Amino acid sequence: MRNQRQVVDYALQRRALLAAVRSGRVGDHEVCDAGPYLLRAAKFHGRPEERACPMCRRAPLTLVSWVYGDELKHVSGSARTPDELARMAGHFAEFTVYDVEVCRTCHWNHLVCSYVLGTEEPQPTRPRRTAGQ
Repeated sequence: MRNQRQVVDYALQRRALLAAVRSGRVGDHEVCDAGPYLLRAAKFHGRPEERACPMCRRAPLTLVSWVYGDELKHVSGSARTPDELARMAGHFAEFTVYDVEVCRTCHWNHLVCSYVLGTEEPQPTRPRRTAGQ
């Protein structure tokens, strides 16, 4: 993705969590807790990964991208496809993307990375109209 900046990778956190599950310190039910909204977003907006789920080891993972930002207004907090992210990156000045891996079989989910996209140029603001204008 072009213009990616402020990238944060959560691979070490993921590895530590999986080690805690394998050692029995954390239960499967605590990490396989994807809600219906996340599972639905994975089905309709996610992109399949080649890696198998680290919990069930049967199903492939799905990567879902969530977008957040003040400039996004009502779009903030929604899942978006890679094509939509590319269009948004050229239209908005700045927004944050959170990539979450999801297993639609066992409901494993974990934040993979986050990054900022956008043109880095603030969009011109139009003056607000009031009822009397």
